[in-house]
Amino acid sequence: MKVTLKDGSVKEYPESKSVIDIAFDISEGLARAACAGEVDGEVVDLRTIIENDCTLNILTARDEAGLRVVRHTCSHVLAEAVKNLYPDAKLAIGPAIDTGYYYDFDSAPFSREDLDKIEKEMKKIIKKGAKLERFTLPREEAISFMEEKGEPYKAELIRDLPEDSTISFYRQGEFVDLCAGPHLMSTKGIKAFKLTSSSGAYWRGDSNKAMLQRIYGSAFATKDELNEYLQYLEEVKKRDHNKLGREMELFTTVDVIGQGLPLLMPKGAKIIQTLQRWIEDEEDNNWGYIRTKTPLMAKSDLYQISGHWDHYKDGMFVLGDEEKDKEVFALRPMTCPFQYYVYKASQKSYRDLPLRYSETSTLFRNEESGEMHGLTRVRQFTISEGHLIVRPDQMVEEFKGCLALAKQCLTTLGLQDDVTYHLSKWDPNNTEKYIGDAKVWEETEGHIRNILTELDVPFVEDEGEAAFYGPKVDINAKNVYGKEDTMITIQWDALLAEQFDMYYIDQNGDKVRPYIIHRTSIGCYERTLAWLIEKYAGMFPTWLCPEQVRILPVSDKYLDYAGKVEKELKANHILATVDGRSEKIGYKIREARLAKIPYMLIVGEKEEAEGTVSVRSRFLGDEGAKGLSEFIDAVCREIRTKEIRKIEVQEQK
Repeated sequence: MKVTLKDGSVKEYPESKSVIDIAFDISEGLARAACAGEVDGEVVDLRTIIENDCTLNILTARDEAGLRVVRHTCSHVLAEAVKNLYPDAKLAIGPAIDTGYYYDFDSAPFSREDLDKIEKEMKKIIKKGAKLERFTLPREEAISFMEEKGEPYKAELIRDLPEDSTISFYRQGEFVDLCAGPHLMSTKGIKAFKLTSSSGAYWRGDSNKAMLQRIYGSAFATKDELNEYLQYLEEVKKRDHNKLGREMELFTTVDVIGQGLPLLMPKGAKIIQTLQRWIEDEEDNNWGYIRTKTPLMAKSDLYQISGHWDHYKDGMFVLGDEEKDKEVFALRPMTCPFQYYVYKASQKSYRDLPLRYSETSTLFRNEESGEMHGLTRVRQFTISEGHLIVRPDQMVEEFKGCLALAKQCLTTLGLQDDVTYHLSKWDPNNTEKYIGDAKVWEETEGHIRNILTELDVPFVEDEGEAAFYGPKVDINAKNVYGKEDTMITIQWDALLAEQFDMYYIDQNGDKVRPYIIHRTSIGCYERTLAWLIEKYAGMFPTWLCPEQVRILPVSDKYLDYAGKVEKELKANHILATVDGRSEKIGYKIREARLAKIPYMLIVGEKEEAEGTVSVRSRFLGDEGAKGLSEFIDAVCREIRTKEIRKIEVQEQK
């Protein structure tokens, strides 16, 4: 038997051997650090017996796949600890994830004190060093086994598997869990771990099912790495838009209004207003868009024509009862069918195309309760939505133009290096989810692939992520916790024009179906605000700040001069306020720093006499005295060019 190792060397053995035995044959140090093996690309337990020629990589906690095994085993230790301390808790699932692991329990909510208690129990389990041993049962026996243990969620998972399945379990001491593995040989292989948080999570992500309690944790090869990660988590929490956005009074949520329906406070509303005005001006003045204003709801007839009623109805808010009411309405989840009727209002010639319709649209989507989070996943949102009606020969260049506009917007916001591009394709094995035939889908996906390749845009392909009527480019970004969501979508549609009987008259006088590009230039404004909060930790570029300058008179005597400065700033469209409180100037400066104001103008006797202002900025700290007109010119230029100034000093707060 020949075993080819990672470095290309070959080990030969006269008989079968376990992965751990081969690891010891290579090096005792490697064997002691080993977490798992990778045999022909598949990660397996160290006890796995190798019987045939293969490639083998011994994985340690320094390898991503090896660390994942450590974390998976840590989730089992967590489950055992919870069962020891809370015997009535029911086990659900406990996978390893990119940042660690979690386990879901049917239990009362866990407090931080509970997590500390569970951690102590986990340390006891790890110290005992119980071996993890895999065993299997036939499906029916496995169901009975879990039911006898009082684990209904595990039994449900097994029932979902084919009848002829052999079910895998892992035992560590007295504790047994349903699991495919792989795992460490012993709990002693866990060197550094921490339980980080807990939250509610619906069973299988379905709000109609039980609300479970999810405990998150992480594990690393060393305590130093764990401590570094925990410090990173603390920094992440400071940037979390759901926390920071509320602290900065940008938005809030209210139970009696409902989940996924955030209230934008004046400061948050101002930022979104600034973004909207910028995007609308950019689209209208520089990219040839024409603006529409269409209804927030429509009869079900519209969505039946578009196909949304059959393919997207569960994601819509339906008003009325189809069985009882003559007319049933729905709040719109997208703008496209409305803009099609704008197009159809008059006959179009081939000379009229392309037509680029744009609208700042309020949309509604019936998101699951468990999916909603802050501003990134909401039930009502505003989006820079647009639809380009084009001739087939114009499609490629117009699609490139949509990508260019998206890139320009991302670059202006400073987000261009934080995104990934995805070609979202149909699933040819699940054709009932889509309209159109395989040929159309393959051709349109090929066009997008060629465009991205030609533009030298790195991208990944995601099967099954297309909309039901066409493939698309999704431009995604991750939040501070590593969860990825879509910022911008650009979609190729060769099908819906036929659904709506859209056409133009070509040069021969014949009716021809146009193609459609569905696109956003900046995407959902609420989600964009969330990413900007996290990107800049609330210290937005000056042009986006809801308060750009705060004027700080050193005493009440200089309130009149402060008011004159404010009036002059506002006359130049600079968002300025006066802190007229009878507080010490040091306190006012500290308050302005905490509010993340870009510029503070301190005014007193000297400034009033000379017509100047003393400038302190978020970027350079004390910038000294400047003439008011000089300061206004500099800030207006910064706002006009949408400059993102670097912070070059860190003043103490």
